[in-house]
Amino acid sequence: MTPVLKATGVSKAFGGLKAVSAVSIESHAGQILSIIGPNGAGKTTFFNCLSGIYPLDSGTVELGGGRIDGLAPHLVSRAGLSRSFQNIRLFPEMTALQNVQVGRFARSPRQILGTILRTRAWRDRERASLERSEELLAFVGLGDRADSWARALPYGLQRRLEVARALATDPKVLLLDEPGAGMNPQEIVDMMALVKSIARLGVAVVVIEHHMKLVMEISDRIVVLDHGEPIAEGSPDEIRRDPRVVEAYLGRSEEPHG
Repeated sequence: MTPVLKATGVSKAFGGLKAVSAVSIESHAGQILSIIGPNGAGKTTFFNCLSGIYPLDSGTVELGGGRIDGLAPHLVSRAGLSRSFQNIRLFPEMTALQNVQVGRFARSPRQILGTILRTRAWRDRERASLERSEELLAFVGLGDRADSWARALPYGLQRRLEVARALATDPKVLLLDEPGAGMNPQEIVDMMALVKSIARLGVAVVVIEHHMKLVMEISDRIVVLDHGEPIAEGSPDEIRRDPRVVEAYLGRSEEPHG
């Protein structure tokens, strides 16, 4: 099976600190790949490299067979890779629906004249964008909160709204950076069910998450980083039994923090 996302030998250093060193992954449509590791393992830095926030020191990133390393973040998004962040980055003074519509903007061709004149083509695009945004809100369980201010939503629903906004770009690959962070146990279970639903749509999902029980339940494959270096890759059962993983991560705590 040809991977949708392929990163090869990705490395990134800050001064003399190697944050990510020769990390390679393959992510496939409809599958969930989890990246785990203790604090400071380089997981979020790796996501920042994949999404164009950090330039690579070495390595390559391919999406759908084309190179995306070196592209600006908005071009990476347009190519088909979207993400959420460890810290929520919604537009608090917009409604839930408006936040999702911002994500649709990346997929909507804009012509200045058509926008000024509000042509029929412009109206059709706006209607389609609105309908798609409403569909995505319903998909993440926020169909009845479209007109709620983002800032007024409970924390767990803000997390779901961030996922809806990321999906609004119609990604081939979705990166989720600790989607369960700050949630209570039931919210985490609900979020992971949502992640599974996204994968069933055919999206390649890559997750950073610290809740090991849930990682083991939802992942098709797992990559383990320690001090920026890959130390293991395999199925949940293989990772659970790997002594290097037990020593570096799993043996430290069932539910590590940070």
